[in-house]
Amino acid sequence: MSERKLILPSGTLHYPVFLPDATFGVVRTVDSSDLEDVGVEGVVMNTFHLMQKPGSDVVRSLGGLHRMSGWNHPIITDSGGFQAYSLIRQNPKFGKMDSRGISFQLEGSSRKYQLTPAKCIQLQMSFDSDVVICLDDCTHVDAPDSEQRLSVDRTIEWAKRSKKEYLRLVEQKSLTEESRPRLFAVIQGGGIPELRRECAEALLEIGFDGFGFGGWPLDGEGRLITDILEYTRSLIPRHFPMHALGIGHPENLLACYRMGYDLFDCAMPTRDARHNRLYTFNQPVTAPQAGLTGSWLGYIYLNDEKHIRSDAPISPGCDCPVCSRYSIGFLRHLFKLGEPLHLRLATLHNLRFMTQLTKRIRSLPEVT
Repeated sequence: MSERKLILPSGTLHYPVFLPDATFGVVRTVDSSDLEDVGVEGVVMNTFHLMQKPGSDVVRSLGGLHRMSGWNHPIITDSGGFQAYSLIRQNPKFGKMDSRGISFQLEGSSRKYQLTPAKCIQLQMSFDSDVVICLDDCTHVDAPDSEQRLSVDRTIEWAKRSKKEYLRLVEQKSLTEESRPRLFAVIQGGGIPELRRECAEALLEIGFDGFGFGGWPLDGEGRLITDILEYTRSLIPRHFPMHALGIGHPENLLACYRMGYDLFDCAMPTRDARHNRLYTFNQPVTAPQAGLTGSWLGYIYLNDEKHIRSDAPISPGCDCPVCSRYSIGFLRHLFKLGEPLHLRLATLHNLRFMTQLTKRIRSLPEVT
């Protein structure tokens, strides 16, 4: 089977790849050397948040995101479209979206922010991102048809303006094919297949290096909207990488890989770790393809009293720095003490689980 990968200025991402969320330039509780130790290939940072904290001027003065964070591997910067959705669509008093872009003011702050398609590209390229994502108008899958229609129209128009600014900056900076960041656009359309197709076709005509699935990917019951995810992937030729934005629950990652998605990011694995939910394989890690059918995913909860005297590792056969040295009982002891070390160790384990999972998935038959 031929190896599928995305070659970027700061390194290579091998599909499928899980990218932990380093929203403000850091994956909470761990540092860049920790990420390297557990096999993380790249991270996702967020333009919307970074422009506020520490601020775009500060990021640039600290040498860009790679130098600031000490992470010398690929960085994808999300545009902030989803954050605008969660902030403004659900709390209109905080700002507004119109044809020009997004304007917002956070609660308790007197400062007003403007995020236009062009500015979004300018910020990401000044941060030295490896993958730049166009500003998009995110919606919930259950939003009314009129809202989905407006979202698609805006997303297409913003993508055109983003591409124009991107090309201007590539020329201005004299970037080569090897040194230029890749430009991704996001496909919106909610749960309406016709709008998804319209958006995908328009973005393909504009021309991008890759694409993302846009909008909330879960239904009201918390289940993947499998039909729309699968249909959206079918609209994009297979040679283009496709990012399942915000999808990273282990079972959902596997399901979306089987649909043809390549890149995944989510805060869930690290958030679960901080809340003492640790991931395990129900079948041996030493058998790469085993355990990815049926009930292959298990959980360990550190607050469970049955672990008080357990001298076993979190997950037998796991080669993470935690399982190779510490027991569940010791981690539970740290948790009950309120010792911050348990947050770091739990996070390292869940991240290594995710990189082990993607490695195992690569041994599965290739998606065509």
